[in-house]
Amino acid sequence: RRSGFWFRLRRLLFWLLGVYIAIPFLVKLCPAIQAKLVFLNFVRVPYFIDLKRPQDQGLNHTCNYYLQPEEDVTVGVWHTVPAALWKNAHGKDQVWFEDALGSSHPVILYLHGNAGTRGGDHRVELYKVLSSLGYHVVTFDYRGWGDSIGSPSERGMTYDALHVFDWIKARSGDNPVYIWGHSLGTGVATNLVRRLCERETPPDALILESPFTNIREEARSHPFSIYRYFPGFDWFFLDPITTSGIKFANDENVKYISCSLLILHAEDDPVVPFHLGKKLYNIAATSRSFRDYKLQFVPFHTDLGYRHKYIYRSPELPRILR
Repeated sequence: RRSGFWFRLRRLLFWLLGVYIAIPFLVKLCPAIQAKLVFLNFVRVPYFIDLKRPQDQGLNHTCNYYLQPEEDVTVGVWHTVPAALWKNAHGKDQVWFEDALGSSHPVILYLHGNAGTRGGDHRVELYKVLSSLGYHVVTFDYRGWGDSIGSPSERGMTYDALHVFDWIKARSGDNPVYIWGHSLGTGVATNLVRRLCERETPPDALILESPFTNIREEARSHPFSIYRYFPGFDWFFLDPITTSGIKFANDENVKYISCSLLILHAEDDPVVPFHLGKKLYNIAATSRSFRDYKLQFVPFHTDLGYRHKYIYRSPELPRILR
C-alpha cells in the first residue's frame, strides 16, 4: 500500500511538473492567453450585480448611461453627482444628470484597473468619497468589461476613455476636469492624457493611483508571478504581451504630458510594487514637459494597510486633493 501511495504521488508530481513546463509554451504559441491575463476582463466581481442599477450598490445619486465610442462598441457609464446635489438628483433622468455636469463642480473621470467592473466594492467606495468632496465622478467599463460590448485592447480602451472625456467636456463648460487612473487604468490614463496634450486639450490634472512604469516591467515585478525565475521568462511571457499590442508605457507617456500630476502609492502594495510608482515619478521629475506644472508623489506608509486598492480610506485624501 505504501509503495502504491508513493507511486501515485510521483505520478501527480510529474504531471504537475509537466503542466508547469507546458504553460510557458502554450502562452508563447497563443499570445491571446497572455492578453487575457493582463486584462482579466472575464473576472466579473462582485458577481450577480445589475450594473443598470447603481443604487443597489448604495449610489442613490448615480445615473447609468450607455455611450457608443465606435460602431459595434458600447460602454456602460456611471455618473455620480457631488454630495451637494444628492437631494436634487433623486428620481431624475439622464438629461438632468448630463445638465448637472455644467454646475459649478469639478469632474473626475475615473479609469479603473483590470478585473471586475465599475461596480467593484473599492471603486464604489472611492466614488462616494470623491462625491462627498464635491466632485462629479464619471466612470465606465471599457469595451469587454462588465456590460460593455466589444473586444478589449489597449487601443480600444484608450479610445473609449477619449470618447468619454470628450463627452464630459461637451457638457461641463469651464469646470475643471481631472483624470484619475488606478492600476492598469493608469496605463489608459497616460495614453489618454498624452493624446490630449498632443492635441492641446489637456485635462486640468492627472492622478495616478498605484501606477507602474510599463506593462513589461510590471509583469516582471508582479509578486504573483510563479514564472519570474523561469529560464527565458521574457521570451515566453513578456514578448507575447508586446506581440498582442499591449505596452501601457507610462514611463514614455509622462515625457509628453503637460499638466499637473499627482501620484499616490501605498508602500505595502502587493500587486504593483511601490518602487515602480516611485520610479515613474522620478522619470516624470526629469521631464521638461512638467517644468511649468505641479508634480507630486504621495506615499502611504505600510502601517496604514492601504495595499493596492484602499487609499480611498486615507483621511488625508481631502487635503491631498485640495
